[in-house]
Amino acid sequence: MNITLQYFDGCPNWETTRHDVAGLLDELELPATITLQRIESPEEAEACGFRGSPTLLVDGVDPFADPDAPVGLACRIYITEAGPAGSPSPAQLRKALTAPASPS
Repeated sequence: MNITLQYFDGCPNWETTRHDVAGLLDELELPATITLQRIESPEEAEACGFRGSPTLLVDGVDPFADPDAPVGLACRIYITEAGPAGSPSPAQLRKALTAPASPS
């Protein structure tokens, strides 16, 4: 499994997401590589379809994708069990990391 964590400097939530993902990978004993991808400009955000920080890609797919979310350098809001948050909940991350891969 390849995991990419997209973020921009100044985002207060990407490190929480990185910590939670790393902990779940260890707990679940999932073989994975985590790559950090810093998005540095509005042009780069547009080019890669960056919908806010933090964005988690699992094997290139955003499991929390909202096609109506704007592209750009902004903080992303996740709707969690406890309400809006700046990072997915551990339960949401667990589901994203253990969901069967979609057929190609």
